[in-house]
Amino acid sequence: MTQAFDAADQQALLESRARSALALARQLGADACEVGASVDQGIGVSVREGEVETVELSRDQGIAVTVYVGQRKGSASSTDAGEDSIRAVVEKALAIARHTGEDPAAGLADAELMARELPDLQVHHPWALTTEEAIELALACEAAGRGRAGIKSSDGASLSSGEGVRVYANSHGFLGSQRGSRHSLSCMLIAEDEGGMQRDYDYTSARDPRQLLAPEAVGESAAERTLRRLGARRPATGRLPVMFDPTLAAGLIGSLMGAIAGGALYRQASFLCDRLGDPLFPAWFGLKERPMEVGAMASSPFDNDGVQTRDNVFIENGRLASYMLSAYSARRLGKQTTGNAGGARNLRLLAPLTPREELLSRMGRGVLVTELMGQGVNPVTGDYSRGAAGFWVENGEIRHPVEEFTIAGNLEAMFQGLVGIGSDTDTRGSIHTGSWLIDEMTVAGS
Repeated sequence: MTQAFDAADQQALLESRARSALALARQLGADACEVGASVDQGIGVSVREGEVETVELSRDQGIAVTVYVGQRKGSASSTDAGEDSIRAVVEKALAIARHTGEDPAAGLADAELMARELPDLQVHHPWALTTEEAIELALACEAAGRGRAGIKSSDGASLSSGEGVRVYANSHGFLGSQRGSRHSLSCMLIAEDEGGMQRDYDYTSARDPRQLLAPEAVGESAAERTLRRLGARRPATGRLPVMFDPTLAAGLIGSLMGAIAGGALYRQASFLCDRLGDPLFPAWFGLKERPMEVGAMASSPFDNDGVQTRDNVFIENGRLASYMLSAYSARRLGKQTTGNAGGARNLRLLAPLTPREELLSRMGRGVLVTELMGQGVNPVTGDYSRGAAGFWVENGEIRHPVEEFTIAGNLEAMFQGLVGIGSDTDTRGSIHTGSWLIDEMTVAGS
C-alpha cells in the first residue's frame, strides 16, 4: 500500500474506542449498548486505451452505536471515531431511544449465544503494492485483451486492493474483531463486426493477492468472452430449457436467501413464509453455509449481533430446512437466531456436479444465459422476469450468440425444475456454484 496502515494498531485503537463508547452509554443511562467500528484503506486504479484514467487512495472509518433504554432502541453513527465524536454519537442514540416506541423484540442477542471461539480464519493478506505497480498490472491486463484480433477498443481495466479492520462489542462483555483484505482485477472490452458492437468483461478476485489470476489471463479471457458475442441475434420465442452461467446461478441462490431472510419473513414479504420442511428443490439438492471456512471470502467467527457463527444447512434433501435469522428477526418470528445477522457466509452446494458439456447435451435445444438485465424478481410472489443475453443451444451444442430477449418464470417452479448443476464452479465470491440447468422457462425473443 502507498499509505502506512498498521492493522494491529488500528485493531487496538478501534477496540479501545468501542470500550469507551460502551462505558459512556452505561454512564449516561443506557440499559444495554452495542458498538460497531471499522477502518478500511485501499488503492484503486483504472486505465483505458493504454492511458491512466484514475488513481484513488481511500481511507474510510466509522463508528455506529445502538443503545437500548428498556425496549426502546436508538442508533446513531459517525465517520469520525474520535473521542468527541463518540460522545456525540452516544448522546444522539440515547436521545433517539427516549423518543421511540417500545419494541418487544428489541435488545441484544442472548449473552449465552456470544461467540467464544474466535480463531484466525486467515482472511487478512495485505498487498504491499505501490501506485506504479498497480498501474502496471492494470495496463498489462488491458493490453493482453486489446491485443486480440477483432477487439476494437477498451472500456478499461481496473485494479483494487484494500484491507481493513472491523470491531463489534456489546454490554454483555463481548468484543470481537477481525482483520480482512480483498483484491481484484477486471477488464472490459469492445468488439465490432458488420452486425454491430458487443461488450463483455472478466475479472479475478481473492483475499490473498497470490491467488489472483495473472493480468494477461484476465485480459485474454475478457477478449474471448467479448469476441464470442459477435453476430448475436434474437432467439425464437417459446417454452425452452434455460441454463444459467455460474455467476448468474449465484444470483438465483441470492434470491433464495433473500426469501428465507428473517426480515422478509416477519414482514410477510416472501413467497417462502411458513414453508419450513416443504420440498423446494429436487431431493438431490442441498445448500449449506460454512462461516468458519479458512481463507474464504465471507468467513467470520461472529455475526453482526456477536453471536457465534456455525455451519447451517438451509436446504436438505431438497427441503427448506432452516430460515436465515438474526436475533431480532428470530424474536419477531418466535424462533432462535441462526447466527445470520448480516447475512449468510460462504454458501456451498450439497449436490452432485455434472460436466457442463453433459448438461448442454441434456438440454438439447434451449438458451445458455450469460448476462441478465433489470431487477425483475418479485420476492413476494417469486415471479421472475429478466432481460437476457447468451447463446443458442441446438442438439446439445452452442451454435450462436443471442440477445434482446427475456426469460420469465417463477422461482419456486425454477427451483423444482432444476435438472442439474455444472462442475464449472465459480469460486470468486462467497457463493460457490456451477451452471444451473432449469427444465423450462418462457423465452421471449423474435
